[in-house]
Amino acid sequence: MSAELSLIVSDFETEEEAADYDLWFRAEVQEALDDPHPGIPHAEAMVMLDQMNEENRRKRRAAG
Repeated sequence: MSAELSLIVSDFETEEEAADYDLWFRAEVQEALDDPHPGIPHAEAMVMLDQMNEENRRKRRAAG
């Protein structure tokens, strides 16, 4: 078993968890880099995120 990581320094409890996350994250990044679709310009992405956030706010207000 690997040594424990300090939660002050790491979000992971063990080196193994950190290594597993690193592998997953690198695979996600590579998948995005390999994606043949054109990227979304930053300004357009921010508009889309703002719209999604506002929709989530509306849903929370309606539910609560």
